Amino acid sequence: MDHHFLTPLFSPSSVVVFAGPQDQPEQQTPLARTLIRELQAQPFEGSLSFLDIKRQGTLADLVHSRADLALIALPPEQIAEALEIAGRIRCRGAVVLSNGLPTAQCNELHAIAKRHGVHLLGPNTLGFQRPFLKLNASALGPLGGAGPLALVSQSGALTTSILDWASRNGVSFSSVVSLGPNTLVDLPQVLDFLANDGATQSILVYMEGIHHARRFMSALRAAAYTKPVVVMKAGRRPAGSKVALTHSAAIVGSDDVFEAVLRRAGVVRVREFTQLFSAAKCLASRYRPVGKRLAVITNGGGPGVLAADRANEIGIDIARLSATLQTDLLPKLGPQANAESVIDLGEDATPEQFRESMLACGRDTQVDGVLVIYSPKPDTDPAAIAKAVGENHSRVSKPLLTCWMGDTRVREARESLNDRSIPSFRTPEAAVDAFNNIASFYQNQQLLQQTPSPLSSLAKPDTEGARLLIESVLAERRKVLTEMESKALLASFHIPVTRTMLARTVNEAMLIASQIGYPVALKIDSPDISHKSDVQGVALNVMTAVQVRDTFTDMVHTVSRALPKARINGVTIQPMAAKRRGREIYIGMTTDEPFGPVITFGAGGTMIELIADRAMELPPLNQFLAHRLIERARVAETLGEWRGHPAANLEAIEQILLRVSEMVCALPQLREMDINPIIVDEQGAVAVDARIVIDHAPTGTQDYSHLTILPYPVVHEREWPMKGGDLYTIRPIRPDDADMLQTFVRSLSSESRYFRFASAIQELPARMLARYTLIDYDREMALVAIHRDRQPDGEDGFIDTEKILGVSRFITNPDQTTCEFSLVVSDAVKGQGLGSRLMLSIIEFARSKGLSQIEGLVLANNPNMLRLMRSLGFHVGPFPEDTDFKLVTKAL
Repeated sequence: MDHHFLTPLFSPSSVVVFAGPQDQPEQQTPLARTLIRELQAQPFEGSLSFLDIKRQGTLADLVHSRADLALIALPPEQIAEALEIAGRIRCRGAVVLSNGLPTAQCNELHAIAKRHGVHLLGPNTLGFQRPFLKLNASALGPLGGAGPLALVSQSGALTTSILDWASRNGVSFSSVVSLGPNTLVDLPQVLDFLANDGATQSILVYMEGIHHARRFMSALRAAAYTKPVVVMKAGRRPAGSKVALTHSAAIVGSDDVFEAVLRRAGVVRVREFTQLFSAAKCLASRYRPVGKRLAVITNGGGPGVLAADRANEIGIDIARLSATLQTDLLPKLGPQANAESVIDLGEDATPEQFRESMLACGRDTQVDGVLVIYSPKPDTDPAAIAKAVGENHSRVSKPLLTCWMGDTRVREARESLNDRSIPSFRTPEAAVDAFNNIASFYQNQQLLQQTPSPLSSLAKPDTEGARLLIESVLAERRKVLTEMESKALLASFHIPVTRTMLARTVNEAMLIASQIGYPVALKIDSPDISHKSDVQGVALNVMTAVQVRDTFTDMVHTVSRALPKARINGVTIQPMAAKRRGREIYIGMTTDEPFGPVITFGAGGTMIELIADRAMELPPLNQFLAHRLIERARVAETLGEWRGHPAANLEAIEQILLRVSEMVCALPQLREMDINPIIVDEQGAVAVDARIVIDHAPTGTQDYSHLTILPYPVVHEREWPMKGGDLYTIRPIRPDDADMLQTFVRSLSSESRYFRFASAIQELPARMLARYTLIDYDREMALVAIHRDRQPDGEDGFIDTEKILGVSRFITNPDQTTCEFSLVVSDAVKGQGLGSRLMLSIIEFARSKGLSQIEGLVLANNPNMLRLMRSLGFHVGPFPEDTDFKLVTKAL
């Protein structure tokens, strides 16, 4: 289970090279000459051989040339033949070094690779490097140094530039992978491999685009859960869409959505490739921040101000030492020192004063990170101060960053800090930006671990009624719901809306207004008008029947003259929202290509595009995600107490966000949505206006395939009886089950652990624990059997404790048609049918995903498991690659 399918590609023990005649360089392509030169520049630790496709003989003659990996650098007309040979001699990985091959030829090479089961990197790629294997399977230039960073890039030119920069700046790599635009092995698969690569501690990604949003998000989240991931994306486009039918779609751009995607994936985003390495260096340190409070220590007032200004711009708080620590520290500093905000030691600061200040910040619980800034002074020694910082940085149990300003005088000091792996920067602003990266990493990791259900714990919505409403509108060949239809849709999900009635005539309008009660609001009702106020289609605080009559007549006339072709159904009448101290917000939804639905939140009203206050999150949401979404919007500052106005009811806003999340999950027909404005005060919130755009649902959306993040599959929770009358619950695993899973593994007997993991493992390493609990429910499933024990607490209450009794899981194989399973059951409940129930449940789930076969490896000396497999209809056969195992298979 732990042997990754891309191991033959990226960690081969044998390599065969197709690069033309070795003794005739003039007949080789430029890429082939580069490849051969770099392969010969250092000894590959495995076996390396060269083949010529013009070689005479039979396939039997090539048996001795069998290899894990084939490297192909040939003229375009010879590539297909070489790949065919590589497939026939059972190479499991291949790299095609080329550029400019047309799409048709690329597709032909993909077909050959798929036919032979070859994992193909390329064509139109520059290959990859694995420095610790001394393998340079690329035309990227000299092999990089061996280190803990992995670089994955969709641009060959940028990859060579980064490698050149890294060689001069002491940056080393575990892997460097250049993907190119036509590769069969794509970015999600490479991320999945690196997430499980023991030599990789951090992953750097340069990307220009993706082809499959859910697979990308799945691999990115899995990688980010086990190690830091830093992403740089090119091709940012300005926000705004000319065809947007709602405010939300008009102010949300593709780059805004991508930012929300990366935040939810738990990764850090940078915008310059030098920041890739500074962020990775910070994240690879022993400590990571749990907040945004940065203490700044400096020997110059100006640099401290620069750091504080930059921190204020990007939302980082400058930490102040506690009064007690200030009292202890100040006597140790010079007379010019000041520790009120930035700790300014003065121009005559000594190494000892830097050290004492740094250690004081390390002891303060109100400090999340420390930045030490040194600016050259005539009578100070930058190297001595750097030495004092370096020798004591391990005593500071939080992130430590440094900034030695200048160049010639501080070069030695900066090098000594780099040698101790202390992040060092040339400017205060760059150092603050780096701290912001690692602070956002912690916050994004919290978002990553959320696995909401498609439905909240609130009252069940009328989903069927909502679908009937949508189908009736689509049957009329309309895509824009009227205000009344939009509000009816919101009401079916229990979102509070103002009562709205449609008047088609003046008399109806006066009658409705009298029934509702004054004051009222009048709004034009037309499917062709996106923004009513732009054409004077809104009138507020209408107080009398006469005003209703005159307003109705004037509004219809004005709108008809402004938009002669607009269809006017009439005028809606609704009571004015009686919230004098209410704030106006909006909640919306837009559909991105390729990431699908995105929920937006910000300041509402008629100036929404001008204010452009937008915070975004991918559905599904839970209360934690909804709360964080509100916090990120600028309008959040207006929701607290202000000038005698009580704080707005945040819980009411969170509930509307949860309801919108339910709508987005349950209704794949939704394309755009504006609930604007929502009036919120201390008592609650009410939607005053709404506009919803729909379209026919994409095919295959019954399993939430329109979402980038699959919701927690709550429908697969089941209760089953145990012998003795007790119950246990079988449900999908969640990230918060990690501690419970570790306890379960530790409680297993040595024999059970060996049968499950084929090793003497005592507990799961952190990387495996993360991999087993934060899973992508779309490509894998882990079901846990949970037993809940309730005991009295001695105070008229009870204490509930849960423990795992067994785990079954499957992972979809790369062919996307078969899957591999595993099963382990607690020793205490063996023989009670739990293993059978877990296997039947996992088989049912695999069948529901459309898979055709489930298979697994069982140790040959595990008779109980083999007996169980036979009883469930599995075929038990030999496993040719290892006689210690049996291969068990079952058609689904």
